[in-house]
Parts: sequence; structure tokens; C-alpha cells
Amino acid sequence: MATGPPIEELHFDNAPSVNTIPGPDSKRLLERQQEIDSSAVAYPERIPIALDEARGATVRDVDGNTFLDFFAGIGVLNVGHSNPYVVEGVKEQLETYTHTIDFPTEARLDLIDRLREIAPGNLQNASKVVFGGPTGSDAIEGSIKLAKHNTGRHGLLAFEGSYHGTTAGALTLTAGKQYKEGYGPLLPDAVHMPYPSASENGDVDCDQALEATKRKFENPYGGHETPAGIWVEPIQGEGGVVVPPAEFLQGLRDIADDNDALLIVDEIQTGIGRTGEWFASDHFDVTPDAITMAKALGGTGLPIGATLYHEKFDTWGSGGHVGTFRGNVPAMVGGLRAIEYIESHGLLAHATELGAYLRNRFEEIAATTSEIVDVRGKGLFIGVEFVDEAGNPDKGLVTAVQEQCYENGVLVWNAGRYKSVLRLIPPLVLTEKQAEIGADIICEAIEDVTGT
Repeated sequence: MATGPPIEELHFDNAPSVNTIPGPDSKRLLERQQEIDSSAVAYPERIPIALDEARGATVRDVDGNTFLDFFAGIGVLNVGHSNPYVVEGVKEQLETYTHTIDFPTEARLDLIDRLREIAPGNLQNASKVVFGGPTGSDAIEGSIKLAKHNTGRHGLLAFEGSYHGTTAGALTLTAGKQYKEGYGPLLPDAVHMPYPSASENGDVDCDQALEATKRKFENPYGGHETPAGIWVEPIQGEGGVVVPPAEFLQGLRDIADDNDALLIVDEIQTGIGRTGEWFASDHFDVTPDAITMAKALGGTGLPIGATLYHEKFDTWGSGGHVGTFRGNVPAMVGGLRAIEYIESHGLLAHATELGAYLRNRFEEIAATTSEIVDVRGKGLFIGVEFVDEAGNPDKGLVTAVQEQCYENGVLVWNAGRYKSVLRLIPPLVLTEKQAEIGADIICEAIEDVTGT
């Protein structure tokens, strides 16, 4: 028996429905925000709306315009905005207690049990979960401490194109220079290896990437301390929705095993069903030593970060990793209910099928559009890469497509080292009809912008 309403009942009925944008009330709030909010605010620069309410895969602004949401808080709202089954549980929990540090609660222990059950490979029912701070960056920080504590080494290895967060340790692992400018020095002995790709990231084959990684462990003149761990996104998100060759993660697994290092897979954006599996690692049949997660883990946008790791690495003493908000019980209820909703409504298979449909739509238009050089992804994690006439990454085309989609009621975002990848990460509750409407609008925007 399904828990909660079917996905067809989750959304506003009239999406997309757009009149004047931005409308007068949105303009008023955007102007007010510009006056008093931080200059670090970014998203309204590209999509100038002020939000009023949201349901399922639809959002409505303060002027009554209704949009299809194809980026879902950047992968946060896997079961949709305001999912009634999730919200019901969260409300009940809010009326009981909210903040428990790390005292035991049914919700905490039930969520840990479910995460242990859906974990990849031999992590299933042989793992521990630690909650620290409420963000993905905090989960990464916990994983850094885990690797250092278990190996006695402090070196770190990540990959070009990676994004792992913006706190000090996570920012060290993040590859994007724009995030680091003005904040160095960060953690020492951190290196970034090539991530295999044949797109805007440059032609790097899997063997080259693995050999470069292996040298950082085994070359006595490698120039840095032997890393304590390898941090990798199984599919790069900010890097451009880059899906590596099937043998890449297994190669990293072998290198980590040969050198007594931890393989830590960052599933913050790809986890909790996003790619059609509970974790993207499952696509590659590789069991990491630890998984970091956040984003969709809170069920309905509530902040929670966690690191799941094999129980053999549970060597911390009491208080070995702490954080004031490691007992956010409403978020734990939200995560538990989101997992139940995904499972009950078959959303892993739904994400796989709908993702294949959307990629097929973009592959069809790519066949007649020279500016599209690649369509890639897994499940509802999709990237469409654009180049100019000279074959160079074209951020301008993506921006133009994004703007036209916004004007016609579909919210999409970008990715890639040069922001030349259209990134689509809609909620898993997106219906077939919404996918068709959204694809029509996006494809029309691509045709108009490229002159196809």
C-alpha cells in the first residue's frame, strides 16, 4: 500500500502559467533584498523571482506566476516541494521535540537503520552513521576527520572539476578556483587529479586518470604526503554532470585498498534516489568506505548532513565528532519519510524511465544542433553541453536557454567548469506529462537560441 498521495496529486494544476515576469511584487522583494541582504546572494541574478509557495515539481511566485521546477533546490527536493506525507511527519515531530543533540530518539535510530539498509554493497547493515553540522560541507568535514583519524595521515586527494562544499576542509577538496579566491591557505598536502572525461573538461581517459592518482600514493617523489583518502563524486555535479567510465570507481577502490586509504564517495547531490539508484555508487558496483550525504536527506528541504561509513572505521572516542545540530529530529523524520515515499511509489524506477525519456528528447535535438556536443547523466540528473562555432565551451548559449525557459515557465540551471552545461535535476515526483511539457519548452528554447 502506497504511503501518501500519488505523484500526480502533488503539484499545482496550471503549471506552467506565466504572465509578466518579474511581476511587481517580485520586483519589490528583489529590490528590498538587494538593499539589505548579503552581496553573496546569487540565484536571483539569473532567475529574478520571489517565491510564495511550492508543491511537488511546481513553484509559484508572489505575483501568481507558476513554474515547473527542473532544479529542485539543486537536488534537495527529491520527493518534491511540500510533499504531504513528509510534511505530516515533520509537523507532528515539531510539536513534540526538535533538538536532541545525540540523545537517542526513535526517528534518529530509524533513519540510521534505513540508511544502513539502502547503503551500497557490504556497507549494508555493517555501517555506522555520524551526524555533525546540518550541511553537505559539514558531512565532508566529518569524512576528512574520519580518514585522518583512521590512517594517521593528513594528505587529501580529490579531482579536477569537483565540488565538495565551502567550509575550510571541504573547500580544500573543491576544485573550483572561484570558490577559493581570497581564502587561502587551506589544508596542506591536498592534490587534485584529472577526472576522466571527453567533454569541456578536456580529453582525459580513464587509464590516465587512474595512473595519475596511483602515482600520488606510490611515487616516492610524488611531492605530497600520501593521502589519507580519496574523495570523489560518482557523477560530478557542479563539474558538469560528468559520468565517468564504468571502471573508474573500481580503479579508485583498488588504489585505496592497495595503499590503506579510505575511498569516500560524495553522494550529497547524487544520493537518495536522484540517479535512479539509492546512491550513484550502485551504478558502478563499487562499495566505498564512506558516503557523505545531505541535500535530499532532509526530505522537505530541512538541513541535515551525515556521513555513513563502514563499522570497522568507527574508531572515534566519545565526542570524537560533534556538532550542535546533530540532533535535528524533524529533519530526520523528513529523511525517513522521504525514503519511505520513494520506495512506496517506485520512484527509483520512475527516475530511471523519465530520465531516459528526457535524455532521448535532448539527443534527438542534438542530432540536428551542432552546438550540443553531449547529453549525459543517470536518472533525473541530466547535463546538456554546449559549444560555440569554434568548438569552445559556450556559457552564453546556456544562459540564453535558461532565460527563455524562465520566461516560458520552466526553471533550469547550469553547471560545468565554464558554465556551458545545462543542468536538469527535477524532483523525482515529476510526472510524465510535466516531463513532456518541460522538454517541449526547453527544446524550443534551444532551437530558438541556436537558430536550429
